[in-house]
Parts: sequence; structure tokens; C-alpha cells
Amino acid sequence: MTKVTIIGAGSAVFSTEIIRDVLATPALESGIFSLVDIHAGRLELAHQAAEALIAQSGQNWTVEASIDRSKMLPGSDYIVNTIEVAGRENVRHDYEIPLKYGVDQCIGDTIGPGGLFKALRTLPDWIDILADIERLAPDSLVMNFTNPMSLTVLTGVRISNLPIVGLCHSIQHTSHTLANYLGIAYESMDWRAAGINHLAWFVELERDGQDLYPLLLRKARDPEVYDQDPVRFEFVKHLGAFCTEGSGHDSEYVPYFRKRPDLVKKYDRSGYVGESGFYANNWPSWLEESAQYLRDYLAGKQEYEMERGEEFASIIIEAMETGVPAVIYGNVLNNGLINNLPQDGIVEVACLVDKKGVQPTHFGSLPTHLATLDAQHMAFHDLVATSVLEEDREAAVHALMIDPLTAAVCSLEEIRQMFDEMAEAQRDYLPGFLNL
Repeated sequence: MTKVTIIGAGSAVFSTEIIRDVLATPALESGIFSLVDIHAGRLELAHQAAEALIAQSGQNWTVEASIDRSKMLPGSDYIVNTIEVAGRENVRHDYEIPLKYGVDQCIGDTIGPGGLFKALRTLPDWIDILADIERLAPDSLVMNFTNPMSLTVLTGVRISNLPIVGLCHSIQHTSHTLANYLGIAYESMDWRAAGINHLAWFVELERDGQDLYPLLLRKARDPEVYDQDPVRFEFVKHLGAFCTEGSGHDSEYVPYFRKRPDLVKKYDRSGYVGESGFYANNWPSWLEESAQYLRDYLAGKQEYEMERGEEFASIIIEAMETGVPAVIYGNVLNNGLINNLPQDGIVEVACLVDKKGVQPTHFGSLPTHLATLDAQHMAFHDLVATSVLEEDREAAVHALMIDPLTAAVCSLEEIRQMFDEMAEAQRDYLPGFLNL
């Protein structure tokens, strides 16, 4: 009996999507969903939604739930991590304090000051979860959906011997976005992508052996096309490759677009395309809207389509259970996968999945200028993981000092002041070694 345990199942987004995807996979006819969350109310909503989805699907799955993960972990084959640690309490701090120093974030949950402090809140709990998994479900595959993706996976592989893969939807979504911009059938497009999460690169983009980048640049001359993705089209124009996260988020990963108000005005658009504080201003309401959607579904006021989505969790489970191979993109340790990126960091590459599990494939080398942009973030990841694992406050400060956007805006003294102010504001949610 296949057992899928979801930790942080009170998330009204990932948990129900993963459950739906599994139920919408014909080869996965039966099993157990075990749901865990520290918030009893959100857990109960997820539990009821799971039962309703099972009934709707007609599949032979059951569901159990508990706030005590030690009761749910034993016997797990697959463990999905979707935890969010004190995000609601601190999302304003993550955005507003850096903004005082001129660091203007759109999303701010994977990199920069916001991503750093989200990691510092999240990783201690993640370490405890992995210790419990090693003790109670040592043969399980751990699939991480929690951001900051690279940092969560890196810390996990450094502290644990468990097989861990980080799963995002940015590459598969971007591939469809590219086909749409190009105005071609998705199935006609050939591509290769690799790098790090949210800053991976489509280094090849072809149709019938012909390079599609000249066509993409021509399409981008249309303001209606360009304005949908200005930062990523600037990447193509000047760096020669399209990136795997949206313009608003990617504008935070590099020093070129958000370091001055005039640049923000020129390159960033409303909403997810670069709006200042977009995540901080909207995320809490998105959470409530998602929860209300589930309540309406349970009350019969809303339909929930039983159609498999693009998240990779169900694809991995299907491939491992049936042995029918599949290819996914995973965030894994760079053990000889990308030659010119640090070998002790996390990269995003194509992975083969079958009964043997998730097997990353060798990519080769990225173009030097793209590898350099990725390597700077991998150094940030290394310092943050080191900070948490070795309880080294100064390593976390140094991480912020080499963040590309923060360094483009602030002096070293200002960065330290910003760090201290954020640490004080979030004192109740951070490990003690970060206190002055």
C-alpha cells in the first residue's frame, strides 16, 4: 500500500494539488494520504478536502491526519515537505525593513533579505523534521516544495542521508510560456535547461534543428509581448538565454533592474511582473482565498476539477511505483552534473525517474556568464546553510552582504544594520544564536 505523507498539509495550495494529482493518475489506484500540520484548524480543512477529493475521484485511497508527525511518518514511502514557518507573522518585516534601506523586493521569499530571513526561520524546523524521518521512515523519498528551495534542499543533504529532491514548477511553466510567446505548438519545441532554482537557463531552444532565439527576439519587439516579461526579454537580448522564473522574481536575483527607482519604473510592471511588495501585499489574502475556495468546494458551491497538474510529485510516485520511466526537473546536489558550478551546492537539472528513484543527469557546462550569476547565489546558499548548521550568526550576515541586489544598493555597514533590525523584529521566530 503506497503511503504519501504531506508535512505542512494545512497549506491550501500544494497539499490539495498534490492529492488531486495522485488521484488523477490512473496507475495509482490505492494508497494512504497522511496529513500533518501544526495548526489544527487548517489541518482539518485539508483533511476534509482530501476526503472529498477521494470520493470525487472514485479511487481506493484513504486519508489520515494528525498534528503529531511521529504518528504519521512510520510506513511512509513518499514524504512531501510544504511547511511555512511564521510567514504570516513576518512577511511585512521581510519587505518593509529592506525597503527602508532601498532594497525593493517584489517577491522576496527565496533570495535577498526576505529569502534569507525566511530560510533562517524555516531551516531549524526542517532539520528537526528530517531527524524524525530518518528515525521513523528511513526508506522514504523526501520531496521538498518549501521555499527557499535551494537552501532547504542544501541544508537537508548536508544534515541527512535521506534521498531529497526539490521540486518546483518554474521550468515546465516557462517552457509553455516560451511556446506561447513564439506562437508555435509546444510539442514542436526542443529545449535544454539547467542552472539553479529560479535562475536556470534555456540554453537551447529549437524547432526542427533551427535556433528559435532569433524568432523570440523578433516577437519581443512587440510592446504587448515585451511588457509581459521585460526582465527575461532583457536577459535574452543581452545574455542570450531565457530564464526560468517570472520577471518580477528574477529582477531580484540580479543587480540590474531594482537598484534605483528609475530602473524599477523602466523594467518592472504591475503584479507579478515586478510590482514592489507584490508578495507581501497579497500573499496573506491569497492564503485565505485558497482556504475559502476549499470551504466552498466542501459546501458544494465550487467545483474542483480532477485534472492532473504540472507539479512533479505524482509523476515521481507513478514512475517509482510502476517502473515506467519519466523525466522531471529536480533540485539536487551538484555531484558532477554542471561542470562549472560549485560541486557542493544545489542545481536544477533533468532527472530520470523509475523504480530506482530519482537519478539526476549530467548537463555539462553553462555559458560562463550565466554560470557566474548562478554561482554567486550558490555562495549565498552555502553561507546560509553554514550559519544554521553551525549556529554562526556572522555567516548569515555575510550571506546578505553578497546578495547581488542588496550589494548593489547598500554599503556593508548598511547591510549589517538592516540584518540587525530584521533579526530584532523577528526575534521571537528565529533561533537564539541570531540574537545580539
